[in-house]
Amino acid sequence: MQVNTLIIGAGAAGMMCAAHAGPNTLVIDHAKAAGEKIRISGGGRCNFTNTGCTPTQFLSQNPHFAKSALKRYTQWDFISLVTEHGIPYHEKTLGQLFCDTSAKDIIAMLRAEMDRAGAQLMLQTAIRDITKTDTGFAATLTRDGRDTAITARNLVVACGGKSIPKMGATGFAYQIAAQFDLPVIPTRAGLVPLTFSDDRFKPLAGTALPARVTADDTSFDEALLFTHRGLSGPAVLQASSYWHEGQEIAVNLIPATDLLLHLQTARREAGRKRLTSILSQHLPARLVDFLADDLSLQGNIADQSDTRLRAICDALSHWPLLPSGSEGYRTAEVTLGGVDTDALSSKTMEAKAVPGLYFIGECVDVTGWLGGYNFQWAWSSGWAAGQAIAAA
Repeated sequence: MQVNTLIIGAGAAGMMCAAHAGPNTLVIDHAKAAGEKIRISGGGRCNFTNTGCTPTQFLSQNPHFAKSALKRYTQWDFISLVTEHGIPYHEKTLGQLFCDTSAKDIIAMLRAEMDRAGAQLMLQTAIRDITKTDTGFAATLTRDGRDTAITARNLVVACGGKSIPKMGATGFAYQIAAQFDLPVIPTRAGLVPLTFSDDRFKPLAGTALPARVTADDTSFDEALLFTHRGLSGPAVLQASSYWHEGQEIAVNLIPATDLLLHLQTARREAGRKRLTSILSQHLPARLVDFLADDLSLQGNIADQSDTRLRAICDALSHWPLLPSGSEGYRTAEVTLGGVDTDALSSKTMEAKAVPGLYFIGECVDVTGWLGGYNFQWAWSSGWAAGQAIAAA
């Protein structure tokens, strides 16, 4: 079998690339269906991009790398594609766009774009023995127990990172990078719940509230959720990408509330009420009960001095916590780290030292915030590589 372009991975980036890479393109994947991570994303509705997407919402050893692709294929370009295919969508909080009906609409759209471009798809197909040749690359494909030799002028690695292994995720992209002597930034789980070995928050499991969570001097104001094993919710998932093992995080339980003013007013107008009762008007009652001993939340509000009330507010607005770890790749939405961007062209995603070899999507050391940013990186990087291949 001979193709112009062989793409490993029928996920968001791989299918996007196939739609733009020109004739004689083949996409392979070991899964039974294309776009499995798309299908389960956003609770089955796929948060496919974000209206506020800019390069500042991405983590990378080189924060400038993503700028070119994101500027040349923007969220508005993808929104236009979604609209062109008649897919209904809506905006949720913070610029996040979701399908009205199903994430399967996005998969069907990408498959239609691939069909329009003449790209082929082979599922339940494994690849091995990848080698560089004078004219490109050679490899062996295995499908239904049969081996097929294949040659390709271009090889695009779009098989993602290590997150959610039950969906078939592996570190295969990094193995290919290592084979061709491309450096790989050490990987770790991102957008992931944080855990505490003592299960201290078990009594609070299911309790949620708006909070500000800070890790490595980066803060996020969104919902925080207590779990049996630790902390989750959007604010924690966001902060987790900036957290490193052994570091404390800081939690502000009252980020948008002038709690001191409320407490002083309550002391003046309802002095006989219990301090915990007043606090429970602004925080979940289970959380107030949980903190009562540590913060000495005893007595009536009338008995509390300004100094005491300030101390309580300070404790609630800066609660230092030391996670023991995270839930890991099992539940992580993304993989931080990956193929070193210094080894790739920011315009084309091509390996500088290996002509015809491209890395796109999650396997590259570019990781977005929660909220549609990682899909936008898949669309933008896939488009950039596809355009470069088609123009070659």
